[in-house]
Amino acid sequence: MKIKKIFKIIGGIVAIAGVIAAIYLAIQKLTDKKEPEYFNDDDFFECDNDLEIIEVDKNAAKEEAPAEEAKEEAAPKKKKAAKKASRVAAEGLVDAYISEDGKVGAVVEVNAETDFVSSNAEFKSFVADIAKQIAVNAPATVEDLLAEKSISNPEKTVQEVLTNKIATIGENMTIRRFERFETTGTVEKYIHGDGKIGVLVDMENATPELAKDICMQIAAAKPEFLDRDSVPAERVDKEMEILKVQAMNEGKPAEIAEKMVQGRIGKFYGEICLVDQEFVKDPSIKVSQLLKEKNAKINRFARLEKGEGIEKVEENFAEEVRKQIEG
Repeated sequence: MKIKKIFKIIGGIVAIAGVIAAIYLAIQKLTDKKEPEYFNDDDFFECDNDLEIIEVDKNAAKEEAPAEEAKEEAAPKKKKAAKKASRVAAEGLVDAYISEDGKVGAVVEVNAETDFVSSNAEFKSFVADIAKQIAVNAPATVEDLLAEKSISNPEKTVQEVLTNKIATIGENMTIRRFERFETTGTVEKYIHGDGKIGVLVDMENATPELAKDICMQIAAAKPEFLDRDSVPAERVDKEMEILKVQAMNEGKPAEIAEKMVQGRIGKFYGEICLVDQEFVKDPSIKVSQLLKEKNAKINRFARLEKGEGIEKVEENFAEEVRKQIEG
């Protein structure tokens, strides 16, 4: 009797265990859980590589982010500069730079639309930096200069710095032209009229005072050439033909007219050749005589005048102000 009860109890326990096992299997099937996998050393090595790749990608993204931000920042400035590019820029400044030893010098003309910009401190600083960069780096052309890294902002080219200035100052600007001298003698500079005219001269055996006087002579008398040998033959022939026609129109015979031409051509040289000009500080002597007295020599010179040769568009004051406001 007791044995039957024991078997009955055992049968109940087995039945309950079967039910529990069935429930467990059903739950496993529903949740689709798998037994945990165990990793070997190779698996951990692969994971480590994956983490390194993710880290590299993250760092690369951080490096690219500033470049992308810079591009996004520069785009509106380029657009503004392009919009202003068609405007005539005939104002601006001429500035010059001389090295400490006086052996290298540069003079540059940077144009803007209005004379308001000439007194702008940011614009003045930009032009001074450009003059120094030309002296230091010796670019061959304006295009070469624009492609160089700026000495004031090495992360940008001169063109990029110029574009930024156009956007911030609000006017079209151009680096128009420059001259650079390097010599075994002395280079001197002179800026006249707050940047209206700039002069650079290369001399031998010249004192600072004499070199400055010659610079002022060039600024005031506006010579085109150093001496007679520097004047192109076609220019001389054309002038002599004009003088001959003038003499013939005065009723002079051909042989007399020819002599008159030879006499008058000296005046022509005296206007366009530096050494043939009267010395502005003492008109009783010519520049050539002054140089002989001082045992000095002029090798070459450059004279840049702001806006020279640029056709200006006449605009009234109200129109200029309106353009400034519109940017």
